[in-house]
Amino acid sequence: MHLPNASYAVFGGNTAVGPDGDNSYPGSTPQTDPTYKDYDGTRAIRMITSCDGDVSASPCSWYDDANGLQMAKHRWYPAAESLANGTIVLIGGFTAGGYINRLLPNIDPTYENGQAEPTYEFFPPTGQTPQVMQFMVKTSGLNSYALTYLMPSGKMFVQANFSTSYVNPIPVPSSTNYYTVLWDYNSNTETNLPDMPGKVIRVYPASGANVMLPLTPRNAYNPTLLFCGGQVMDDNSWGSYGYPNVDTWTVAASADCQRITPEPADGSSPTYVQDDNLPVGRTMSQFIGLPDGTMLLLNGAQYGTAGYGNRTGTTTSLDQMPYGPSLATGPVFQPLIYNPNAPAGSRWSTAGLGKSNIPRMYHSTALLLPDGSVMVAGSNPNADVNTTTTYPTTYTAEYFYPPYFSAKTRPAPQNVPKTLSYGGNPFDITVPASSYTGKSDDAAGNTTVWVIRPGFTTHGMNMGQRILQLNNTFTVSKDGTITLHTAQLPPSPSIFQPGPALLFVTINGIPSNGTFLTVGSGKIEAQPTAAVSVLPASVNSGGQGSGKGNSSSNGNKNGAAASIPLHSAANGAGDILISLGVVALTLALS
Repeated sequence: MHLPNASYAVFGGNTAVGPDGDNSYPGSTPQTDPTYKDYDGTRAIRMITSCDGDVSASPCSWYDDANGLQMAKHRWYPAAESLANGTIVLIGGFTAGGYINRLLPNIDPTYENGQAEPTYEFFPPTGQTPQVMQFMVKTSGLNSYALTYLMPSGKMFVQANFSTSYVNPIPVPSSTNYYTVLWDYNSNTETNLPDMPGKVIRVYPASGANVMLPLTPRNAYNPTLLFCGGQVMDDNSWGSYGYPNVDTWTVAASADCQRITPEPADGSSPTYVQDDNLPVGRTMSQFIGLPDGTMLLLNGAQYGTAGYGNRTGTTTSLDQMPYGPSLATGPVFQPLIYNPNAPAGSRWSTAGLGKSNIPRMYHSTALLLPDGSVMVAGSNPNADVNTTTTYPTTYTAEYFYPPYFSAKTRPAPQNVPKTLSYGGNPFDITVPASSYTGKSDDAAGNTTVWVIRPGFTTHGMNMGQRILQLNNTFTVSKDGTITLHTAQLPPSPSIFQPGPALLFVTINGIPSNGTFLTVGSGKIEAQPTAAVSVLPASVNSGGQGSGKGNSSSNGNKNGAAASIPLHSAANGAGDILISLGVVALTLALS
């Protein structure tokens, strides 16, 4: 998760894992594996500071101390969500890892004989002893990487699992089993919301794609969440910590998509709403918010789940598993574009989008870069490096170029600020006539200003990803120069938490390069707020101005993917991190 000062933090992880996942190295403090020299990271807090790509002038420094800063509890695959003041809340997880977070029979849904961690805690620590979150007890089993989104009210939307009428073998009234809630972390109370339709599991290892749709003046910055894909299996099929009870690679992933607005502005009861289905079912895919207001969906598989293993309840040895340790098959190579404002029935498109030829399944990742492309990397459904199995360890990264890369001219905004506030005085951005084409009045009327936090990407999720359109008016000069009178963020840090972000100016669907900036004070504190920015009226040029752009610096990369070897040399990974700077570091850390 991000921090207000533009640093990033990693919480928890594995025990001291050796070859083939062996973690039987007790005795040392902290526990350390003698082969890989890694230490027990289940309570670890690792941090990295931002840099601008020039490591000689601005080194990216790691904090990683086996005996230093630690969480109160051991957490593997916890949820992490930033709060309005920049504090991070850490929720749940396993104490040491596994397939799903339960034993069978499930007679201890709270602690699973010490293997489940149902509590939440804060970073930086608030002095509060970690408390049990009842949601983590009710969702016992399928609740790792619980899906969390801070809402404008300050409460948190949390989703995992689906409602059942029992926790096996202890009967529990079905009215108590709501697996979508609004959680007040101050009082540790939960407000029940409707359950996920169709009993589709979206959390790991079902790993459905999920995202908060763009926050815009049009929707009054009221969040709507979108869930697509995942997996549907009966309760017994999911198995336990050790392995699934069925051959997951034979089970087709869900194509179902659902929207929900957790806090409707009209005061009505929130409900899930069926959205356009995916063209094919997917597990392990992820959404990337693009600076034209659309969402890219890529990566994943048509069958199975995330994770890897040496057996299932049906296939009891690795040499009988048809895809090696992988619990999934049917890689999906076709990216999709989702337009949240298109009419129902026409929101998905593949028009002009090239395909990858690299399976991107378990341990894959994707991240928006400042130039508006998307870096795609990873895939390793294996305990260690394995380059000969059906789905090998993948060391090749790709760039995906969305359709707007076919434009010959892209906006080149000037005077973009380094910080944004919550309310307060507006600011002006200048767009020269040389950086767009067409009539200036039309271009100004079709300009949007986006603030995007790409998030911290891991396991098909972008933790902290948010996309917000700043309100703006404009003045168009006779020479075609466009001055954008731009509002600060809405005066509510819960809508877009403080920390790092990219600002894009998009004209006629063509975005500029993103400018790295900081939202808020840069400190963990109650963020200063002011009144909503008051903007002057828009002023046209009277039809005299026009854009003069005619350069072609980006080439025609519409929907294309370019591959680069991520570890082609001993220092290859470092070369890539240096060239891409802080945003790529976010990707690499996951």
